[in-house]
Amino acid sequence: MSCKRINLISGPRNISTALMYSFGNRPDTKVVDEPMYAYYLSRTEIEHPGKEQILKDLPSDLEVVKQTLLFNPLNTDYYFIKSMAHHYLEEEPDFLLDLNNVFLIRDPKKLISSFSNVIPNPSLRDIGIKRGYELYQYLINNGKKCLVLDSGEVLKNPEKVLISLCEGLEIPFKKEMLHWKPGPRLEDGVWAKYWYKNVHQSSGFQKNITKEVDLPERLIPLYEDTLPYYYKLYEESIKA
Repeated sequence: MSCKRINLISGPRNISTALMYSFGNRPDTKVVDEPMYAYYLSRTEIEHPGKEQILKDLPSDLEVVKQTLLFNPLNTDYYFIKSMAHHYLEEEPDFLLDLNNVFLIRDPKKLISSFSNVIPNPSLRDIGIKRGYELYQYLINNGKKCLVLDSGEVLKNPEKVLISLCEGLEIPFKKEMLHWKPGPRLEDGVWAKYWYKNVHQSSGFQKNITKEVDLPERLIPLYEDTLPYYYKLYEESIKA
């Protein structure tokens, strides 16, 4: 049985895990959580919480990742791959041409503020927005249709945006995508205890009521660097 493979390319501290739960709640879909995380960590000097355990739990060889986690045989209609833009280290990862790619972005100020609570001094690579834009351009230039989601737009009207997303992917929308049971899920990566506290307390797409974010001065240059890439992708995003 062949299945449609939907690849979410996201920045960190977005609603990517919520989207994984959303698709994982469909009876016709299986999901995988950041299959290229160990590959990324093994080839960079990045220090992330739980790095040693991640390297033990996931394959770090890209060909093994492809065979066992991206293009593995599956008995399901749809396969949702949650991935991070900055995990794609190859300049032109041609295997993305065989996937249905969806890009997920977030207001960089909110993203950087949240991410810096775990990684105090993030870089442009850590944030993933530039890499996401590069991958988007690569796919478009190679004739691939890409969809773009902005987390702010999703949270304004989850049902409307998810219906539009499913239409773009040419799959049926399922009401089950809007809600899930709170708590951890079997599909969670081993890093969940460091990053997933908020989504584990959720049962659906809930807009956080937050005050205006003020970034510390040290992070302002990073924020300014992200804006051109964010705005270019936001222009292409599904609107609520």
